[in-house]
Amino acid sequence: MSAAALAGFLLGLSLIVAIGAQNAFVLRQGLVRRHVLALCLVCSLSDAALIAAGVAGLGAFITAQAWLIRPISLAGAGFLYVYAALALRRAVQSEALTVAKPVDVSLNAAVATCLALTFLNPHVYLDTVVLLGSLSARYTSPAAKFSYGAGATAASIVWFFALGYGARLLAPLFARPVAWRILDLVIAAVMGGLATSLLVGMR
Repeated sequence: MSAAALAGFLLGLSLIVAIGAQNAFVLRQGLVRRHVLALCLVCSLSDAALIAAGVAGLGAFITAQAWLIRPISLAGAGFLYVYAALALRRAVQSEALTVAKPVDVSLNAAVATCLALTFLNPHVYLDTVVLLGSLSARYTSPAAKFSYGAGATAASIVWFFALGYGARLLAPLFARPVAWRILDLVIAAVMGGLATSLLVGMR
């Protein structure tokens, strides 16, 4: 692995390994083992497209278009508040909290939710397009830029597949309804906190 690819990998991993809307959703679906492959692919390919756009120069364009931030932030905050409310409702419905009786979500609905959690969150653009993209400017050769972007993309792929398929190792813990209750409360808090931070950041 080249120095540029390693730098992209480590930076990409440091940005993505955090409790966020996307990660929380993939974790929950991984625990109930529903549509894991599709969701891991959607998340990885979405990040790959955003990283490629940032490395290609879109980050500088978005930074110059400040008027885009407000409508994207409002849409993202609204969606996250709704998802937080749904997670909170799941937390108080104990009959839907066991692995044996997971909430059944269709593939289309799961993919649509995952895409919304990805593209309606302005932080995703800041991390992948703006931050990763702007830092790629230090590499002058096309080959180094490609390696940097490939490294960041590899970090996304490794993380999402590890999260989605590694979640099943936690299945014994989540065989207890109280564990699901706690997870959904954490998800609700994370989603609500992210939504509030988006609104506060608009001031």
